[in-house]
Amino acid sequence: MLPLRTFLSHPSIASFLSMVTAERGVVIEDELAYGPLPRHRADIYTSAATPDDGPILLFIYGGGWDSGERSYYGFVGSAFAAKGITTVIPDYRLFPEVKYPVFMHDVAQAYAWVHRKFCAPGKPPRPIFICGHSAGAHAAGLLCYDESFLTGIDPELPRPAGFVGLSGPYAYDPTTHVRSRHIFETAQSVDQVRPIAHVSLGAPPSLLMHGAKDQIVQFKNAKVLSAALRDLGIRAEAIEFANMAHTDMVIAIARPFRWRAPVFSNAVRFIEECAKSRSSTV
Repeated sequence: MLPLRTFLSHPSIASFLSMVTAERGVVIEDELAYGPLPRHRADIYTSAATPDDGPILLFIYGGGWDSGERSYYGFVGSAFAAKGITTVIPDYRLFPEVKYPVFMHDVAQAYAWVHRKFCAPGKPPRPIFICGHSAGAHAAGLLCYDESFLTGIDPELPRPAGFVGLSGPYAYDPTTHVRSRHIFETAQSVDQVRPIAHVSLGAPPSLLMHGAKDQIVQFKNAKVLSAALRDLGIRAEAIEFANMAHTDMVIAIARPFRWRAPVFSNAVRFIEECAKSRSSTV
């Protein structure tokens, strides 16, 4: 399969994917500012037929921390919105414009904006989930497990209600890897930038999905992270799909490719179950 940035940025392929994945009744609000900078923009996908009190999903795309555009991922927003899950897809600053932890501050700022927009005082509480693919799963994982990014914005910000990780590098060392060492050379330590190093009581339930043919990130990242969460009594699933490579995991969300693996249905099931569990305990 073509590299993800090529697959989704090629005009004819992107147009085809948008056409065949269009969902009826999905409303899109685009170019919404969650911060003051040009990359601080987000698109929101909602269902016109579903009450606006259901779960919310913040999707963080991948691209090696140095590429990606939210416009590539309309198929993700449309898919989840059609299931009644309001979906927000933000851009964030990338290398070489910024290094760690600046892009993490952008992701945290986007999360805080979503919380303010949808969970303001007086409104019914709505659980916010976070999903990420590849480098986006790494960033989403850090946001879930390292509380400092959210408390640095607002000590009262709640952690995400759950995490869906696709092909994420949760346990590897990005400070020495040739692909990422310059991006993370500002880190104070290796563990500072490893999501698994921040797992603690209070971490959200997590669904970690991976392709067995992934040649970029190894499945063991998901296995060791899920084991660490389960050791603390936190719900965690690590699922490996045969015949699926690195980029296949996010493309399988698109309706024409869902036959390859139940990535999308598993994510929807997980979000709905966690949302129901939270509502029953409120």
